Amino acid sequence: MTASHHELDLEALEQLSTGAHSMGTSAVQACEMITGAVVLATCNRFEVYLDVAEPPAPRPAVTERELQHAADEIARLIADASGVRPDVARSAFTVRSGTAVAEHLFSVASGLDSMVVGEREISGQVRRALDSAHDARTTSARLERLFQRASRTSKRVGHETHLGADGRSVVSVGLDLAEASLPPWRQAGVVVVGTGAYAGATVAALRARGCTDISVYSASGRAEQFAVARGIEPVTDLVDALGSADLVVSCSGAGTRRALVDATTEGPAADDAEPSALDYILQTAAVVTARERAAERAGDEMPERPLVILDLALHRDVDPRVGDIDHVLLMDLGTVRAHAPSTSSEPVRLARGIVSDAVRDFEDREAMRAADRVIVALRQRIESEVDAEVARSASTFSSEADVRAHEKSLRRLAGVLLHRGIVRVRDAARQGEPLDDVAAEAARIVTLRPGSAAVAASAPTGNPARDESRERSAG
Repeated sequence: MTASHHELDLEALEQLSTGAHSMGTSAVQACEMITGAVVLATCNRFEVYLDVAEPPAPRPAVTERELQHAADEIARLIADASGVRPDVARSAFTVRSGTAVAEHLFSVASGLDSMVVGEREISGQVRRALDSAHDARTTSARLERLFQRASRTSKRVGHETHLGADGRSVVSVGLDLAEASLPPWRQAGVVVVGTGAYAGATVAALRARGCTDISVYSASGRAEQFAVARGIEPVTDLVDALGSADLVVSCSGAGTRRALVDATTEGPAADDAEPSALDYILQTAAVVTARERAAERAGDEMPERPLVILDLALHRDVDPRVGDIDHVLLMDLGTVRAHAPSTSSEPVRLARGIVSDAVRDFEDREAMRAADRVIVALRQRIESEVDAEVARSASTFSSEADVRAHEKSLRRLAGVLLHRGIVRVRDAARQGEPLDDVAAEAARIVTLRPGSAAVAASAPTGNPARDESRERSAG
C-alpha cells in the first residue's frame, strides 16, 4: 500500500504516517491473513508492505477480495492513528500485489521514484525499514528476500550507472541553486517555514554547509518545539523574520493538509476550489512589506542581494506572484526538477533496465520456491502411496525377497513418475501458470493406484531379465 509525493503533499503524508512506527505490529496483530509487514515512512512517502498468507490446500490462491479486505483493515488502522476517516485513508493509498510490488520497491530503492530522480538517501531508508521490522519482529521470509534484493538492486544501479553519485536530494539541489544568489553560508540568514520531516532535513543540510543563522516559522504553532529540539530560533512574526532573511525555505504544504483534514468532515474538499491569496503561507503582500522593511534597515532603496525563496511544497506554500516582486528570486519544485537528471537520460535508462532484470530474476526465483513447495508435497504424497501399496501387497508374496523386489520396482516407478511431475511443475512456474491447477495435474501424474497397469507392470515375475525389461517399459 503506497502513498507518496505523486498524489499527496508533505504534511498530508506526515499526517497519514502519524502512527507509522507501530503500524507493522498493528497490521500483523489485526488481521490473521497478514503474516509480515514492513513500513517505509519518509518525507516523500508512506508505504506498508504486507505478506499475505497463502490459504491451505485445496483452496486456490488469495483472491482479490481477500487482498482488498487486508487493505481495508490497514486503512482502518491508519485512520485511527492519523485522525482521518477510514475511506479518506483508503483513498490515499495505491494497492499493488504480485510482480507490481517488486517493480515498485526496486524502483523506489534505486531512486527512480523520487522527486529528484537518482537521489540516494532513499536506499538507506529502505534498509532501515527492514531493520525496524526486524526489531519489531514483524518481517517474514518473503519480505526479507524482497527488501534484501531491493537493496542489492539499488547498489548495482549506483555502481553501474553512477546515477545520484553526488547524493543529490530535493533539499540539496534546491540549496545548490539558491547558493549562487546568497552571501557565504556562514553569513546567510535563513528562515525555514514548516516543522515536518522536510524542514528537519533542510536544517541538517544547512548546518552541513556551515549555516548557523537559522530560524523556523510554523503557521500551526509548532515552531518552538521544533526549534528547541534543533537548537535554532523560533519566530512568530513571519513578515518581520523575512525582513532580515537572505533565504526562505518553505516546505509546510499547508494547502493539501487542509484538504485532507477537511475530508474528515462534510462538504467539498478544499482542493476542489481555485486557490486564493489566503491559501498560501507566504503571500505577496507579506513579501512586499518584508522587502520594504529590509530597505529601511539598509538605508537604501533595496538591499543589493535579492531575497531567495525556495518553495519545496508540492502544492505551493508561496503565492506564485511573489516571483514578480523586484529583487525577489522564487524557485519551486519545478525549478529543482529541471536541474535533476532527466527521466529520459542514459543513466536513468540503464537504471530502469537493471531494475527490470532484477524484478524478472526475483520473480523467477520466487516462482521456483513456490514450485519447490508443490514438489515437496508431491514427493510426500507418492512416498505415502508407495508405502501403502507395499504394506497392502506384502501378503501376496511368498518370500521376503519378493516383497523387497516388489518395493524396489515400485520405488523406481515412483521416481520416474515424480520426475515427470517435477518437470511439469517447474515448467509451469517458469511460464507463470497457476500452480494450484498444475499441482492437481501433477498429483494425477504421480498417483499409484492398486491394480492399475502401472502397478501390475512393476510386479516381479521371478524372471530377473523380464522384471528388468518391465521396469524399463513402465518407466
